Amino acid sequence: MVQNKAQEISTDGSFKRQTNRFTTPFGSKPGELPVEAKRYRLLWTPACPWAHRTVIVRNLLGLDKVISLGTASPLRPKTAQVDWEFSLDEAGVDPVLGIRYMSEIYKATDPEYSGRPTVPVMVDLMSKQVANNDYFKLTNYLETAWRPFHQEHAPNLYPDHLQADIDALNDVIFNDINNGVYKCGFALSQEVYEEAYDRLFARLDELEERLSTQRFLFGEFITDSDVRLYSTLVRFDVAYYSAFNTNRNLIKEFPNLWGYVRDLYQTACFGDTTDFDAIKKHYHVSITIFVDKEDVKILPKGPDLTGWNVPHHRERLSKKSDKFLYDF
Repeated sequence: MVQNKAQEISTDGSFKRQTNRFTTPFGSKPGELPVEAKRYRLLWTPACPWAHRTVIVRNLLGLDKVISLGTASPLRPKTAQVDWEFSLDEAGVDPVLGIRYMSEIYKATDPEYSGRPTVPVMVDLMSKQVANNDYFKLTNYLETAWRPFHQEHAPNLYPDHLQADIDALNDVIFNDINNGVYKCGFALSQEVYEEAYDRLFARLDELEERLSTQRFLFGEFITDSDVRLYSTLVRFDVAYYSAFNTNRNLIKEFPNLWGYVRDLYQTACFGDTTDFDAIKKHYHVSITIFVDKEDVKILPKGPDLTGWNVPHHRERLSKKSDKFLYDF
């Protein structure tokens, strides 16, 4: 076990994602964040699945007209702490907030903040401070509290009669799939890696079966759960499969999941917010969570090798028997 490790690694070598620091909900009740057009700026990077799903929902609902967007580079800066950098913008700073690093807005909000500066984060432009960085609930706030600003004929991604079911499925998707790939990739012991790996693919197998009889997770219409699942599936083959050792199957080897994720990708606000180049750069070149992982070696559990002995029927293409596979 490495001695110099991230705070998000437990003593057994398992990854425990940090809790969100700024979780005040949006709403109209006392103590809640006021819902106002042009007051907030959403900071993201297209590499991050948590941020990506927030931007998908923002755009689907037409909230891009009332919530501005700041984009950080997918490449981590070479700094002493894990951070995001606005190096894609002119002069290397966010044009609205004037910050170079994501950590600046966190420190401006709480000088004692010591966690990772995460995305997505909603920034209050009046105070120039973090309003909310609760990636788990942020899409739900956009779907409910921000309803007065939804565009005409905006989809209902979080219908009242399904909210309990959506919440229950979202918990499963988060723990075993969204965060499950990270539990595999950041594991510092073979045992916890394999446990996370088995749970991840057990859930994918379940969803493969679920999607065999219905187009989306709750039937005929896209919901918040589909957005959350999409953000992991679309990154799976290009990033997680190799970078995080989640290599039992590619998503394209699941007939139903592969058709499902392509269905969403070809839907407005999904594919056009998906940046494969940014995803690949981040996960294969720049992802940083550990200070030192040099002495930890994880043996990939996959891929599945059972298919090597499945009949190939290639002999049908030959006039010779299998005794004559070589030209002597």
